[in-house]
Amino acid sequence: MIEANAAGLRTLAGHLLTLAQDGTPDGTHLHLEEHNGLEEGSASLVLERCDE
Repeated sequence: MIEANAAGLRTLAGHLLTLAQDGTPDGTHLHLEEHNGLEEGSASLVLERCDE
């Protein structure tokens, strides 16, 4: 489950749209971790583009 406030959901949507852009290479990924984009106590998340 993904749980976030409105700002967090907009940020996630932005990351997903970035990965979905034409020209973004297969395998491009973003790491979201506590103290790196997520609030304390959050589970880490990796978003990756996979075209295969």
